[in-house]
Amino acid sequence: MPIDAVKAVAAEPRSAEIAWDHKDIQLYHLGLGAGRPATDPAELRYTLESGLHVLPSFATVAGAGMGVVGGLSAPGIEVDLAAVLHGGQSITLHRPIPVRGRAVTTSRVAAVYDKGKAAILVLRSEVADDDGPLWTSDAQIFVRGEGGFGGDRGPSTRLPAPEGDPDREVERPIREDQALLYRLSGDWNPLHADPEFAALAGFDRPILHGLCTYGMTLKAVVDTLLDGDVARVRGYGTRFAGVVFPGETLRIRMWRTDGSVRAEVTAVERDDASVLADTVVTHT
Repeated sequence: MPIDAVKAVAAEPRSAEIAWDHKDIQLYHLGLGAGRPATDPAELRYTLESGLHVLPSFATVAGAGMGVVGGLSAPGIEVDLAAVLHGGQSITLHRPIPVRGRAVTTSRVAAVYDKGKAAILVLRSEVADDDGPLWTSDAQIFVRGEGGFGGDRGPSTRLPAPEGDPDREVERPIREDQALLYRLSGDWNPLHADPEFAALAGFDRPILHGLCTYGMTLKAVVDTLLDGDVARVRGYGTRFAGVVFPGETLRIRMWRTDGSVRAEVTAVERDDASVLADTVVTHT
């Protein structure tokens, strides 16, 4: 069997050194659609190196996403990329991410869950620099056709639906070329660029990276409900409920709660089909 759950979880963690600077930060922000309008002071903090802020979701691409790449090549894991989808993502921030950094990321397969027709891999990365921990990231990777091995189904991540009308609602357009730009931050899966590969995975055209939608949503929350202050974010998690296609528009609904923001994200052009669900940003 391509996935040996016991072997994968028991494997020794893998460590690697990663580094980034302002160019990596700026490229990531541009891949999320930052910089429109180009001279807006609220956008310049994402695009201009003299006053650059780092959106915490940059953690998912720092070092070209070494944690996920390493996890998919861990002992006991052998999967077809065409069967792989990102099921969910969470980040815990231990302190703000610096504009320039050098750190060590330690990655392991934290769990393998059996969902019947699919398996879910929980790939955990813990990142620290000389000053201590920076962030912990969990990626839930959905692998079609690899379930049914009799393992633990794992915990439910479903949350009760938000109550009442949202406190804020915004729309964010996705450029036709956005996946091509976003993938330059390190996710080279051809599912997001190659029509023939996308067809093998069951899609009529390439899809947007789930982590691009993830980053766009966090930016919308920070810009509209957190006064544009990225340092207020303490944690961020979501479940990827559906795909997004370049050229579509995201509708992001936000509800304030005590110390957090709930968000639900849909694709406007497909009758508000759900794309991100169970989304929570914790903050100060």
